[in-house]
Formats: sequence, structure tokens, C-alpha cells
Amino acid sequence: MPSGRPKLDRGLHPGGIIAFLLVLVAGLGYAVVSLIADMNAVHQEPLAIGAFVLLGLALLIALGFEFVNGFHDTANAVATVIYTHSMPPLVAVIWSGAFNFLGVMLSSGAVAYAIVTLLPVELILQVGSGAGYAMIFALLLAAIIWNLGTWALGLPNSSSHALIGSVLGVGLANQFMGGQDGTSGVDWNQALNVFKALLFSPVCGFVLAALLLLALKFAVRRKDLYEAPKGDAPPPLWIRGLLILTCTLVSFFHGGNDGQKGMGLIMLILIGAAPTAYALNRTMTADATPAFVQTSQAASTVFAGHADGEPRPDASQARKTVADALKAKGLNKPEVYSALAALSTDIATSVKNYGSLQQVPAGATSNVRNDMYLASDAIRLLPKAGATFSEAETKTLKSYTDLLNAGTRYIPDWVKVCVALALGLGTMVGWKRIVVTVGEKIGKTHLTYAQGASAEIVAAGTIGLAELYGLPVSTTHILSSGVAGTMAANGSGLQLATVRNMALAWVTTLPAAILIAGSLFFILRHVF
Repeated sequence: MPSGRPKLDRGLHPGGIIAFLLVLVAGLGYAVVSLIADMNAVHQEPLAIGAFVLLGLALLIALGFEFVNGFHDTANAVATVIYTHSMPPLVAVIWSGAFNFLGVMLSSGAVAYAIVTLLPVELILQVGSGAGYAMIFALLLAAIIWNLGTWALGLPNSSSHALIGSVLGVGLANQFMGGQDGTSGVDWNQALNVFKALLFSPVCGFVLAALLLLALKFAVRRKDLYEAPKGDAPPPLWIRGLLILTCTLVSFFHGGNDGQKGMGLIMLILIGAAPTAYALNRTMTADATPAFVQTSQAASTVFAGHADGEPRPDASQARKTVADALKAKGLNKPEVYSALAALSTDIATSVKNYGSLQQVPAGATSNVRNDMYLASDAIRLLPKAGATFSEAETKTLKSYTDLLNAGTRYIPDWVKVCVALALGLGTMVGWKRIVVTVGEKIGKTHLTYAQGASAEIVAAGTIGLAELYGLPVSTTHILSSGVAGTMAANGSGLQLATVRNMALAWVTTLPAAILIAGSLFFILRHVF
């Protein structure tokens, strides 16, 4: 074994395996109890056996994606503390898993729905249909398949990249299968924003980590900071504390960003299977109703002002007009503004008559939720379609969008807990392959303390900012490219075979995930 290489072959104590299984079973039990309690609270009829089985399978696959994400991506966070002997391997993965859990629990939810908005509008509105289940199963299974394949080869691949490729694959397959019916396929404007974030992350990791290492060398003249570990000895206490802090931050922000991607998909599953309980945010009380109604009516007035006298359609026709305009990307038209005015008025009337979102009856839940989703998505895309609004109108529509999203885009605490457990437990399984790649196979020399700290500081900062702005980024891309950047800046040299394989995985992930997900969607559409 090379000098300074950590001991990674120690097995897990039987007590640890038992504790792992107990937490796993407790988490699944908590999910079932919470699901039943939510359905009972709104008096939703029990699901048929077939629907319950589909719901359970979909939730298990979604949590399975987060589990695989944990041991695939979080290995990047622990590689530096393990290879600098700052923490023993087992302690490091448990520590990282715990802070991944906290990151998920304290996340905002903004990233969750950034992924959802990439999906075709008609599949989101009919998520409880066969096409909706085919969508969920196809994109999650494709991401899991690709993640497991790259993990088996020890390649630091991005789970975010794989999931987004799978979403695009489903969207494209849906468009091709729909022929000339005008289905939306993929929201390419939103996809472009996501691509920019994914493209920016490895470049950002490489350049900023290299610059930070050079800045450290200039500002901190401590020889021991720039040394590689000697034997199995841990670094000096202050260096050890720094590396543990950076590992903690990367783990926390990874949980906050990556954990949300599964949350949004789980919410789609729940909305499709149990709309009465999950299609609307039942925690919004009657106290919020007056403000909601007033803002809805104000937004209706804004839309009417751009309708050029176009007569208002009834609610059913308005819904169809807006949905068709979203699919065809033709929003900036008088008839669409008229439809949005009618839709906003109908939403306000419904909520006012029922008293609050809490009291919307089962039979009306899907229509109210779909109307709110259509209005919110249309407002988001109108500026991109060429619409112009005054400053006051923009402020009104922003307030209206916030209220619509608060009513439809929420995440129950039990969903956060289950995703956090899946991500945290996944961190403790299968991490060795990726850790070895990051720790040994990127640079030609052993990772120094300063290199590890630089890569992780950049990763933590970038992921934290991305979560703040609701952008999905790749922890894997940022951190592994950050390590490569520090090796280049340090003059240590890069192992070109590993860098080539990482680049190949980065380039092929998107087309591979698109192909796998599109093929699975085509097959599953003929099953459901």
C-alpha cells in the first residue's frame, strides 16, 4: 500500500449494520404512517390496491435514486478528509451522512421545482395518469442505471447531470410519440439555464480552486499546510479542523442542493396518486385567503389590460387556451391574456367560495391546482415570449406567482425526512470506489492539505450559492475538477487517463441518460 494511503478495507461492525437497517426500516415506516395520516386528514378515500402498489413502487424508486446519489456523489466530500487522515473513513462517511441529512432538512425547495419545470406541461397536469407514471419511472430508473454504471467503473459522475438528461429524454420521447399534436416536449429555455449551471460548475471548480491554492501560498506561509500526509499520522490540529469544516460544508450544501431533486419528483408522485391530500398546500389557513383573493383579482386586471378587448372565455376554455399556448410557446397573444384573466378570476372565486385552500373539496382539487400551475407557469414564461409589463404590473404578477407557488409547490416535512435519510444512509454505502478515484487517480502526487481545503471551500461556496438561486449544480463536477485544478496549480501533474475518463463520463452522461430515459418511457407508455 502506498505511503500515506488510508486503510479503506475495514469491514463494518455487525452492530453498525443492524443500526443501519433499523434506521432504514424506521424511515420507511414513518413514510407509510405519514402518508396515511395525510390522506385521513382530508378524508380521501383509501387507494385501490393497484394504485397503492404503484405509489409505493414509485416512492421506493425515488428514494432509491437519492440513496444512490448519496454513495455516488457524497464520496467526493469525504475523499479529502480521508486521504489527509483528518478523519477515519467510517467516521468521515457517518459525519458526512449526518450533515447531508441536515442540509436536506433545512433546504428551501427552490431547486426541487427547477427540475420539475423542465418536464412537459401536459405530463405534469396529468401526473396521475399512465403517462405520468411512465414519466416518473422512466426518468428515475434511467438516472439510477447510469449512476450505478459509472459508480461500478469508479468514475465521479454527476447525479444532477444524469437526472436532467433523463428528464430531457422523457420530454423528447413524449414529443416524438405525440406526433403533430403540439405537445411541449422540453422547455428549452429552462433547460438552457440548467445547462449553464452544469457547464459552469466544473470550470468554476478547476479555476477557482487553482486560484485559491495560489492565494493561500501567497498569504499563508506555513510549510505544513502544503505537505502531503506522512504515513498514517493526522495533520496538525488547526489543519485538521479546517479540513473537517470544509468537508462538513460540502456535505451540508450537497444535501441542500441534491436532496431537493428527488423531493420535486416525489411530490409529483404524491400529487398523482393522492391529489386531495397533496395537490394543494393544505397548511395555508383561512387567514391567508383575503390576500390571495385580492392579489388574484389584481393579476386578472393586469392580464385584462393586455387582452386588447378580447372577450373572456369560460373557465374550461381558458384552461385549454393557456395549456395549448404553453405547449406551443405562443403566450404573448390577446386571447391568452384574456384566458389568463378568466383563469385568475376563477381561481380567486373558487378559493373565496371555499374559504381557503384547506377547504377545497376533493372533486375540485385537481382543477384548482392545475389552474394555479398553469397561471404560474405562464407568468414565468411570458417575459421570454416577448411580453412587457410596467414596474407596477411586474410587482403584482411577482406577488401573485409567489402565492400560487406557495399553494402548489410545497414539500411536507415527512418527505424531507425520508429523502434526508435516503441520502444520508446512501453516503455510508459504496463510497470507496469514488473516494479512491478522487484521492489517488486525479493527480500524480498525494493530495496535500491545502489542495483538499481549496477544492472543498470552492465546492461548498459554489453549491451554496446555487441552492440560494434555485440552480441545480453538480457536486461531483465542482469537487473533482477542483482537485484537478489544485494539482495543476501546484505543478503536481494530472493522471491524463483518469481526467480523460472523467471528461468522457461528463460528455456522455447527457446523451446516454436521454437515450435510456426516452427508451424506457416509450416502453412504459405501452405498459400503463
